Amino acid sequence: MNRAWRRPRQTRQLNLYLPAPPPVLVLPGRQRLTQQNFCRPSSAPRTPVTQEDIDITDELLFSDSLHFSNDPIGHRLTSSQKRANQWRRWSQDVIPSLLVPYLSYIQQTSVLRYTNAPGQTQQDLGVCQAGCRTRNITVACVHFDALKEINIITCPCFPAPLQLLRRGLFPCAPLAPSLTVDLRVLEFVRLLFVRQSPNQTAWCDAVETFLDGMGYKLSCKNNLRRHFGNAFHWYQVLSILARNHISTVIADVRRSQARIPLIDQPTEYLRSRCLLCFGGNVCHGPDARSIPDVIVCIDACFTQKRSTNPCGGSGIIDPPNPTPTFFLSNDDVKAMEDFVKSCRGERRQTRVSRAEGEEDCYEEGMRVPVSVLNGCGESFIAADEKREKASTRFFTDTGLMALLCRHDRVLWLANLTSAGEKQHYALALLDQLFKHMPPQMTVGLLYDIGCQLERSCRKWQLLDDNTLSRISFAVAVFHAYGHQWPCQIIYHPRKREGFGLSDGEGCERLWSSLKQLIPSLRVSGFHQHFFVLDVQIRHLDTKSIQGYRHWLHRRWVHCQMKKNAALDSLLDLDVDEDILHAQWKAQIAHQTRPIPHKRQSQNKAAEVITTILALEKTLDAHETSVHELEMQLYVGGVANVVEFNLQLADARSRHAKIADTVRRRKAALGPQGQADLKTMKNNIYLTIRLNARAVKTHIRDRLRQHKFELERLERSYRATVNEHKLRMNTQHSIKRQEPAILKLVSTYNGLCTQLVSLIRQRRAPPSAIPPHPIACEGIFLLDVDDEIWQDVGLDDNGMHPLAWLSDEATRSGIRLQLEVDRCVEEETRVMRERSVMQEWMLAEWDAIQTALRDAANDLVMSFHLRAHAEELLSICVVWKKKAQEIPCAWPVKSWGPPNEDLLRAARDQVQSSFFQDDDDDESVGVEEESDEEGDMAYEVGDDELMDAIEEVALADEYRYQDEDFIDDIEDSFMPSSPTKPTPKKRRCI
Repeated sequence: MNRAWRRPRQTRQLNLYLPAPPPVLVLPGRQRLTQQNFCRPSSAPRTPVTQEDIDITDELLFSDSLHFSNDPIGHRLTSSQKRANQWRRWSQDVIPSLLVPYLSYIQQTSVLRYTNAPGQTQQDLGVCQAGCRTRNITVACVHFDALKEINIITCPCFPAPLQLLRRGLFPCAPLAPSLTVDLRVLEFVRLLFVRQSPNQTAWCDAVETFLDGMGYKLSCKNNLRRHFGNAFHWYQVLSILARNHISTVIADVRRSQARIPLIDQPTEYLRSRCLLCFGGNVCHGPDARSIPDVIVCIDACFTQKRSTNPCGGSGIIDPPNPTPTFFLSNDDVKAMEDFVKSCRGERRQTRVSRAEGEEDCYEEGMRVPVSVLNGCGESFIAADEKREKASTRFFTDTGLMALLCRHDRVLWLANLTSAGEKQHYALALLDQLFKHMPPQMTVGLLYDIGCQLERSCRKWQLLDDNTLSRISFAVAVFHAYGHQWPCQIIYHPRKREGFGLSDGEGCERLWSSLKQLIPSLRVSGFHQHFFVLDVQIRHLDTKSIQGYRHWLHRRWVHCQMKKNAALDSLLDLDVDEDILHAQWKAQIAHQTRPIPHKRQSQNKAAEVITTILALEKTLDAHETSVHELEMQLYVGGVANVVEFNLQLADARSRHAKIADTVRRRKAALGPQGQADLKTMKNNIYLTIRLNARAVKTHIRDRLRQHKFELERLERSYRATVNEHKLRMNTQHSIKRQEPAILKLVSTYNGLCTQLVSLIRQRRAPPSAIPPHPIACEGIFLLDVDDEIWQDVGLDDNGMHPLAWLSDEATRSGIRLQLEVDRCVEEETRVMRERSVMQEWMLAEWDAIQTALRDAANDLVMSFHLRAHAEELLSICVVWKKKAQEIPCAWPVKSWGPPNEDLLRAARDQVQSSFFQDDDDDESVGVEEESDEEGDMAYEVGDDELMDAIEEVALADEYRYQDEDFIDDIEDSFMPSSPTKPTPKKRRCI
């Protein structure tokens, strides 16, 4: 009772939990009897009495008396309160105070090359000269090859984290750490964990076993695992904030030198996200009406889930980290969700639903009729928001939705908490994008259900007219097969103007690179989940900076190959370009027109007639079977009469059931339908054509289902037993379906042959067009230009069909001309990005040079700015080399660095590459094999994923068609996204 207990207070502006007075007596019912003593200790100096002291004294006249308390919380802090206290000290006090000393230590040790500054010995840093109250602490230090103990003396003016950092160590606790880790060990683990699954338990167990074999033992079991995670996390925070500090200094200088008003430029955040999209001086091109200024893609992933806490989450404290994040805030997402609900609620009250028999039409602002949009919504799985993709019962966070630019750089992420792919997540990402862009900038959006998103935005007015006018909606290449053909010719990026050769599959590549984090993040905390993903995305950003050179070079070469091949084919066809464009517009107008009500009725009647004809064929087959059984019974060649009678009765029952179905279907036709049925029976050409159309529609449906299952297989990344069984069952199901689909194709081709024969025999209408057979090769790819989408010769198109329908040269010319148009758009965009790259390098170099002059007296800042300048030099060398063959869209005076510095950087790269390769290459006999493995090391990445991609034929979207030409290029490996590849090994002879 002699200890003076004080009221909870705030320390250094931190809201800390402090202990309550201990109970003197605990009565039944857990009622606590405590004693409050607010008297000052005898050693405390006396101060004049103030009015505040008088007020407090009036309240404490009976401070030594006993009182009852029903507070169920004990006097000790809970573990969650302790973690909250420690987290606040780390984020608000310790980390900010270590930022400058950390940068200084990096400068003194030449980026951790030395344990101390060169030429200096380690000194005792724990002697306080201010006379503060000190504390002696014994700390265990984990190094690569040893486990040591040191004693330090701490005081308020010289705390333990600062002393340890100056020794090259990082503590596990902010006040009195018991364990520290070498900065070089932490840096190594940081680099390792962004290249593989971050398994701290396995790492600590291996280090502990390794040190134990050398004779070093920790004081208690699992001590390293518990404390290493804390030190590693806050070291990552410190390194992120240090890099951001240097970037902020350079960005501030660059903004001060900018000659263009900031309102006409994207924000600094967007500029930092992708320099090719937002790093130039010109953000709005003169041809922006046909070619959007930037192209982005959106997609959701339901494998990045986070499990629900068994305790309901109430007992786990997971505070936010003091680092910037790529995730949208929950408030922004919730605000957009409420806005969407309010818009749909207000419009739904006044909206009149479309009747079943109403004429098909266009909705306001849409180029595709309602019937086609409804068909897309029914066939495409992602369009059904009510379909449960992740259970909200077992998962608090059900997935991620990402917004990426066309260079696979993450712009923002949204955390999904609903079971389906709700539209308000995509709208929240778009809203955030437009907040950071100038008002004149246009966007091309690639989304799996882009048609449905545009329809909702226009129907419910989810986006204002100005924003909608700046967005060009399209669907991703890989998921276009799920849409109806009229929707594809409007929204497919190979058919729609402005998208060039962009595929919109950057999100799929992002999910592939993040799949290694799925197991560990499944059970992580809310903010820790965000932090780990942010760290991994920053690592991908660092890799992609170097990869820009390969990305632009590959795009340019691939574009030239496709363009030249298409131009050569067009030259052989000898069809005028203006005619092809006119025929393409006529095809769009014809195939996207609303279906008249009369034609809808005819289509429904034709479907019923087709069903009746098929049933009549089945009825004839059953009648023949019954007749054969009766003849067999009549002849007397039956061994078991009882069993044979049961078989005959069953055959007669099936025959009677089918005959009854045929009678009911015929009665439902009505007089006109029965007349059409009679005409159809008498006209063999119309019968065969109707059957061919029904078979082709069935083939399209089966192929869509087949590819949806392949997509499900490609997305199965987890390696659990259940997922493995699911994947194997899916593979077997797909293999079982392929022969049936190929048999349908063979049946359809046979019907086409019969129709061609009837046309030659003049037993068909005069304007009949022979239908095109379906090639079995590549049938499962569902390419946008496959014959499976066209119903040529299967419809009544008048007496004089247009050239795009009947003339094969015109049809082929349209496809080739569209390919040339997209290649020209891609050329324009790549040339523009090449100019932006040079402008960005020039502005960045000038800003660094200015910052160096401003920081001439600051040795630490000058060191880090020079390091950043050297990094820019090495990047500029490779960029300039790869960009030489790509012309600029507009003239740029220089790259920024002088030629002398560029030559020095190029010489350093060659020398470092020579020494490294000379040490690595020891065997001449395996030189070719090593080169192949070096090229494929980055491209494959994960055997399981690549097997799945091969099975779904995704590689065809990103691979060149002419392998011989690629081998002649200097760097044969060209990744599909701007990431730094693994360098090939070279041999010096």
